[in-house]
Amino acid sequence: MAVVITVPICLLLTVAGLAVYGRAEAVGDARTTRAEVGLSLRVQALVHQLQRERGLTNGLLGGEEGYRTQLATTRKRVDTALRAMRSERDVEAVVQRDLRRLTAIRTAADRNAGEKSTTARAADRTATLTFYTTAVDALNAVDPVADTATRDDRQLRDGLAALRELAAAKESVALERGLLNGVFADGAFHNREYLTFTEVRATRVAALTRFRQVATVPQLTALTRAFATKDATRATAYESRAEAAADGSALRADAATWWDAMTVLVDDLYAVQQTVGDDVRDRSDQLSHDAELALAAYLFAGALMATLVAALAAFASRSLTRPLRALAEAAHDVARNRLPATVARIQQSPRDQVEFPEAQTQPLGGAAEIAEVADSLRQVEQTAVQLAAEQAGLRRNTTESLANLGRRNQNLVRRQLSLITRLERQELDPDALAELFELDHLATRMRRNAESLLVLAGQNPPRPTAAPADGLEVVQSAVAEVEQYRRVLIAVVEPVRVRGHAVADVAHLLAELLENGLTFSPPTERVEVHGWYDTEDDTYSFAVVDHGVGMSPADKERAEARLSGSGEDAFLAAPTRFLGHLVVGRLAQRLGEGAKVHLFDTPGGGLSALLVLPGRLLAPTHPPQPLSTTPTPTPTTPPAPAVSALLNGFRAGVARAEARSTPRSTPRSTQGAPS
Repeated sequence: MAVVITVPICLLLTVAGLAVYGRAEAVGDARTTRAEVGLSLRVQALVHQLQRERGLTNGLLGGEEGYRTQLATTRKRVDTALRAMRSERDVEAVVQRDLRRLTAIRTAADRNAGEKSTTARAADRTATLTFYTTAVDALNAVDPVADTATRDDRQLRDGLAALRELAAAKESVALERGLLNGVFADGAFHNREYLTFTEVRATRVAALTRFRQVATVPQLTALTRAFATKDATRATAYESRAEAAADGSALRADAATWWDAMTVLVDDLYAVQQTVGDDVRDRSDQLSHDAELALAAYLFAGALMATLVAALAAFASRSLTRPLRALAEAAHDVARNRLPATVARIQQSPRDQVEFPEAQTQPLGGAAEIAEVADSLRQVEQTAVQLAAEQAGLRRNTTESLANLGRRNQNLVRRQLSLITRLERQELDPDALAELFELDHLATRMRRNAESLLVLAGQNPPRPTAAPADGLEVVQSAVAEVEQYRRVLIAVVEPVRVRGHAVADVAHLLAELLENGLTFSPPTERVEVHGWYDTEDDTYSFAVVDHGVGMSPADKERAEARLSGSGEDAFLAAPTRFLGHLVVGRLAQRLGEGAKVHLFDTPGGGLSALLVLPGRLLAPTHPPQPLSTTPTPTPTTPPAPAVSALLNGFRAGVARAEARSTPRSTPRSTQGAPS
């Protein structure tokens, strides 16, 4: 359905966008044409003054000294027009290329005007005429209206063509004026001047013919009036005299009269040119206005179309999103509520009373595809519940099997310890007694492993006792349950009494921490145990300090999450190298609120674990009683300054740990895991 709606909408918006783009291009083209026409008229104004300067200069070189005053005025006009065109890059290029010698040409014309030699003056006239004509041709070439083929509007295209042809015709008339001005002033044609005269007239006739083909009736009328004046008639008569002197015979014609008559004709043609330019500019303004109106209309239509499309898309989207939202809500309910509740109920129910709830059957509406997805979701829910039930049963069976195995091992180890104790009492041989002590130590470690298995399986404390024990005795009991107990250094342990129901768990927890420190420190390094009482918050702390490989900050954070019991690692899902972490976390949880385990970096390298016991687990102190006959290392005290610095560091670390929140659960670590 979405594809059916999207494809026509995209096509519709594409067509609308192309139409708006086309109207915008039309507006831009019309404005560009108007600017080009304005530039063309300014270029033709410069050309008009250059044509006048050319004719006067040619007459001056022909010997007519009366032109000097007019020539000076015309040169000023040319210079003013050139300065006004400096900002136009194309025109400036022509000025730099074709008019850079203008000052030198003017100086040479003024100097050579009095030359007596007719041949020399004719050569100067030809060179000067060529210079000005080349410059005028270059300016006409950069006229922006020269290219008319790309215009879409017929009237605008014809107007631009008329403007171009009229410029060519006017240049021919102006060139003829300048050429014959010099010839009449000199009194005869010289060199190729007559041939140039005929070529110029032919160019004018051809340009006017092309102009008449594209000009409008008012433009043709204006052109006819320009050629029907008395001055134009007088100029035609002078042209006839020039045609009769093709053989180089003397010409009897007044150069000033010719100049005046042709100047009027040139000015009239310039006026016609300006009229045509105004017509073209008006047409471009009209096209620009029409294009702007069309653009506004297209924009309005596009906005209306976009609104309709948005409304249609919104309607189509709502028809899809409503059932999809209901489907998503149903999926979230299954994932967050129904499935977890069902799994929890299955795990808590007896294995012969497991009930499977029926999946949601409420219709969601929408297309058939959505109904199929909803049905698939219900099937997924049923399958997930069945798998959860199977997994719950499997985990329950596994946990029960492990707990049963742990209890069996515990009973066997207890019997073994009882037997070893009787043998120790009966044995008199020191060597045999030492071996029995080693065997007793191995059995004690086996008992701890069996108890760890029961702890992970969630069973009751394996060694309940009602008699409180001294803190040093608890540490000694923990040391007796690790393999390399000779490397354990019991440092300062301030007097404390641990309540009876917590003694076994605290000893077991310390044994796990000691085992971890011994495993991940060099064989030559000792693991230290410290204990002190904090009167400020009524807590007692045991510190297990090693100087081993330590942990990275990320690994330490993940380990603390497991030690605090807040990690996501499950007993049956976590790797075996993290089971010690989980045992410590379970034991800390069993000790109740206020019992916490923290990890710190040991100064100089290594890792330190801190067990904090709340005041409710402590009993009033009295002289310690022996806890067992298991051999333990003799307590030793390290140098006082080192102990003081270490204890101060732990107290500061505890304060920081209490100030921050419980570490969050993170992925499993691969370093520093207790065994």
